[in-house]
Amino acid sequence: MKHRVWATGLALGLGSLIAVTTSAAGSASGAGLAAGPGTARGAARSIEFIGMPAPTTPEQKTDVYSAAQAKVTYANGSVRTFPLAYHQLMATGEKVTGQSVGGLFDVNDQPIMDANGQITSDAPDGQSLIQLPGMSADDRTRSRGLALVTQYEYRSLPPVGPQFTAPDYWAKLPATMSLARIDQDKRSGSLQVTHYAPVSFAKVNGLWVPCAGSLSPWNTHLSSEEYEPDAKVREGLPPAADTQDGTDIASFSTFFYGDSTRANPYNYGLVPEVRVTRYGTSSVVMHRALGRAARELIDVQADQRTAYMGDDGAYTGMFMFVADRRADLSAGTLYAAKWHQTSAIGAQGGSADLSWIRLGHATDAQIAAIVDGGIRFSDIFDVSNTDPGDASYTMVHTYMGTEWLRLKPGMEQAAAFLETRRYAAMLGATTEFNKFEGTTHNAADGKVYVVMSRVESGMSDGVGDIQLTTDKAGAVYEIDLASGRNDSSGMPIRSSYVGTSMAAIPELLGVYSSTADAQGNKCATDKVCGGDNIKFSAGMRTLFVGEDTGYRNNNFVWAFNVDTRKLSRILSVPTGAEATGLQAVDDANGFSYIMSNFQHPGEIGSSDPDWAQILPLLDSKWNNRLKTAVGYIGTTTGALPSVGAPGR
Repeated sequence: MKHRVWATGLALGLGSLIAVTTSAAGSASGAGLAAGPGTARGAARSIEFIGMPAPTTPEQKTDVYSAAQAKVTYANGSVRTFPLAYHQLMATGEKVTGQSVGGLFDVNDQPIMDANGQITSDAPDGQSLIQLPGMSADDRTRSRGLALVTQYEYRSLPPVGPQFTAPDYWAKLPATMSLARIDQDKRSGSLQVTHYAPVSFAKVNGLWVPCAGSLSPWNTHLSSEEYEPDAKVREGLPPAADTQDGTDIASFSTFFYGDSTRANPYNYGLVPEVRVTRYGTSSVVMHRALGRAARELIDVQADQRTAYMGDDGAYTGMFMFVADRRADLSAGTLYAAKWHQTSAIGAQGGSADLSWIRLGHATDAQIAAIVDGGIRFSDIFDVSNTDPGDASYTMVHTYMGTEWLRLKPGMEQAAAFLETRRYAAMLGATTEFNKFEGTTHNAADGKVYVVMSRVESGMSDGVGDIQLTTDKAGAVYEIDLASGRNDSSGMPIRSSYVGTSMAAIPELLGVYSSTADAQGNKCATDKVCGGDNIKFSAGMRTLFVGEDTGYRNNNFVWAFNVDTRKLSRILSVPTGAEATGLQAVDDANGFSYIMSNFQHPGEIGSSDPDWAQILPLLDSKWNNRLKTAVGYIGTTTGALPSVGAPGR
């Protein structure tokens, strides 16, 4: 499926796009900034982030801004300090080259409308800034050409009209992605959107709740589909009493297909891969060989074969995929992790050794054929929501609740790749992780980093594999990798990037209190709380963490240097908003970027004593809380200097 995005050399305006740069406090040392941080001195040897205070005024609390600094040490030994700033590239609901940013579409690529016009998402999330050989800029004399793929997770506030009766619209509307053409200024590194167009999902059954994303080593955008709908319930079988599933695939199907019954749940919970050409075309492949889960994102290791995947929600799993071939996710072997706790029972964060249970091998085509053949949940499992008193059934506790399952003969592959979490639990894998969000890797040190936004529920209920203390502030974990490992059955795992153990990073454990402070915060403002997005910069040796918590009025983006162990707050997003869209770009034509978005400002009411002032400011600044930003953190004049190409 091909979708035309732009024509080379086309002269296009920005319509009502706001190109806002929020200036930060402080000044650069040395001569003026006009030349930019990347000229004259070349690539940086290192970048140290100097953090900023938490916002204190209603104006600060309702802005997306940075007052942090970057201390840059160059190869020649010179040092300069630059104030950081947030640069807004585009905003949801606004027009760019005739298209509404985050606008939603049906199966015929026609806009989905409410009383105000096309419905737009208020939740930009994962994105990839992509460099492609031969891609040209609109202004070729001053700029180089880049592409930006951005995904829009959902719509939170109800659209306008009598047919929109629910209090919020999460998982009720089809989602979308966009492909934007970017001009990169050759002198400052500043970025500007020159063209915007939606990426079509008409021929791949639409797009379901795309959360975080990542850039593959082969330069494609790897998306996600979070909180897969329960095929058991969709078939008409009763849900488990303690299910966590709150999706509404019937509503999704109505708005996408015009038919509430048409959407097949087995077509969602996948990994979409978006390929971009230098000519402005995109193509989408939905990967089924990676299994089906509440996909937060997928992160591919340096071998271009091994991938780790988050599984969001309560009572979820950890999955690893080993592709048959490099740079090809269409076929491979899927594994689920088992946690063997090595820390004391009731520890904060905790640690464990990992073993891996082989779920199965498949190709995208094999699983697509099974789905197209009309398979249903009841074709895969016999199920009971209460104990049937039959030893042939296995009790499992997953995101879908407590169930007793019995696999039907010959259904191993279907179970592994269509009911991945349930099947993993049946085979003894750990399905107790909670709010398993971002995943990223540090190739030089042989590490994978994963984050749990909140350590609670299955991780702290006192039973099962994971037995930790509740920590509503969450934890970031470091996983050690090794080669020469076997799965739980003794079969070799064909990867040199197998997770062997994991442990919480002490410096990234938050501090939560049931008693709020004077500003209404239950999480300490000088610690990470509700870590969600995480991305590692190899050149900066820095792990970036974006927050999503309701236990603090404002969420932040943090920079954590893995060598110095220094934690620095570098961005604040508006009250009630979630920090999303993180991407660390080490070298794009001599510049580096920290891509960052936010979504749903003012999502929940606040205990902040300034709330009476904050709410009208949110409405005025962010178009009644429907306007959200897509952008990046750089210097006041543009980008940070390059910290070197990968492998430097």
